[in-house]
Amino acid sequence: MKSIEVGTAHVSTTVVDKLNVARVIGSGDLDVFATPAMVALMENAAMKALKPFLDEGETTVGGEMNCTHTAPSPIGATVEAEATVVAVEGRKITYRVEARCGGRSIGSGTHVRFVVNVERFLAKL
Repeated sequence: MKSIEVGTAHVSTTVVDKLNVARVIGSGDLDVFATPAMVALMENAAMKALKPFLDEGETTVGGEMNCTHTAPSPIGATVEAEATVVAVEGRKITYRVEARCGGRSIGSGTHVRFVVNVERFLAKL
């Protein structure tokens, strides 16, 4: 693993469609962007932020997510999630995460990931 700098960030984007709404995912009964889909998008941004810093055979895994989902997003809307590194403690990386739709915040929080060796991690299965 190369040295990871605080402030490193990535933005991931998705479009709300019939597959990522609460009714289909099972987290609610409305056709709006599902909270689990928002969390997955936040995690995706965090994962991608670290890709350039990983050595061959390394990846990151999510360890903790603490966030709010404060506003709905309709089918057809574009949602972006930004993950910004706020702390690096060895292989533990902490992020500030925020999801936006139409220029407004729809969710935010913190996320923790760990850099792991893929082979050793999978050996624990």
